[in-house]
Amino acid sequence: MRSIWNGAISFGLVSIPIKLVNATESHAISFRQIHTEDNGRIRYRKVCELEEREVGQAEIGKAYEDADGTIIPITDEDLSHLPIPTARTIEIVAFVPGDRIDPLQMGSAYYLAAGGAPAAKPYALLREALKRSDKVAVAKFALRGRERLGMLRVVGEAIVMHGLLWPDEVRTPEGVAPDTDVTIRDKELDLADALMDTLGEVDLDDLHDEYREALEEVIAAKAAGEAPPEAPAPAAGGQVLDLMAALENSVRAAREQRGAPAPGGRGAPAPGGEAEVRPLSRGRTAPKETGGKKSTSTTRKTAAAKKTAPARKSTSKATAKATSGTKKTATAKTTTPKSATAKSGTSGDPARSTAATKKATAAKAPTAKATTAKKTPSRKRSA
Repeated sequence: MRSIWNGAISFGLVSIPIKLVNATESHAISFRQIHTEDNGRIRYRKVCELEEREVGQAEIGKAYEDADGTIIPITDEDLSHLPIPTARTIEIVAFVPGDRIDPLQMGSAYYLAAGGAPAAKPYALLREALKRSDKVAVAKFALRGRERLGMLRVVGEAIVMHGLLWPDEVRTPEGVAPDTDVTIRDKELDLADALMDTLGEVDLDDLHDEYREALEEVIAAKAAGEAPPEAPAPAAGGQVLDLMAALENSVRAAREQRGAPAPGGRGAPAPGGEAEVRPLSRGRTAPKETGGKKSTSTTRKTAAAKKTAPARKSTSKATAKATSGTKKTATAKTTTPKSATAKSGTSGDPARSTAATKKATAAKAPTAKATTAKKTPSRKRSA
């Protein structure tokens, strides 16, 4: 890898010669501007306003424009004599815990390579000191015409420096957060936690730039004279009316994608750390059909009872006529114990008939059975 800066790390009285190498690279696809009628390149030419002619790179220098429009030329020699100790030195000023550095301040990353064999031992010393202390080094350095802030840390067996913004270059997030009062319920937090647990972790090495890959396919198809691939139809989206429903659907979809079973208990964390999810009810549940079945059964029983009642009445009337020879219609319409009472009672005297009826009602089950047994021969004689 080509170095972009040569200097040294100042570590107290220790000086470590190093080379600065870019630690990152961009894979973005760049485009050219063209004239759409004939595909001619559109170029920007550097023209001197006073002479109204194009000038080359060798004729271009730097200058500072004052507030009143005055141009103050600044040469490379002027920059090389800046009265700062960091012109060619990465000066370590402190060692702090890594969490003291706000990620908003972090910028470009550079590998610090040892500048030759003499730098190997002090380089390794600084690397091992950073490892054992579990801290990062805060440093100041000058690069590309300005002094910068940096953070040194260990990655593998190499020392990496991240360019940092100065604290006053980070804007405060005023007016960014919603200014309305929002109440977050515990069930919503439980579902959000369940969604986070279901999505789980990911190996960053498995992530890639799908947009760049799709763009490369389009360019390859156009170069081959073929039609570019069509984008898949976007999923039909609906308006989210309920945050809980959106969370539940998200958890359910994540579980189905990962093949994880849904535990029981809505909104409450399950023993595995997941929350139980049920879909929100959209209305009242349909009434059970058991009532209809009971009504049908009752109707059938009632109809059967109505059909049986006339048969019983006819049999009782025939038995009463064969036994006593008198009309006892009221007694024959009663149940079997009452028919037996009519047989044992005296017809004609209401008082005596009533007393006999009370005695038959108070009689025990064996009496009823005996009476039924006596009644059977009467049916045979009637037949």
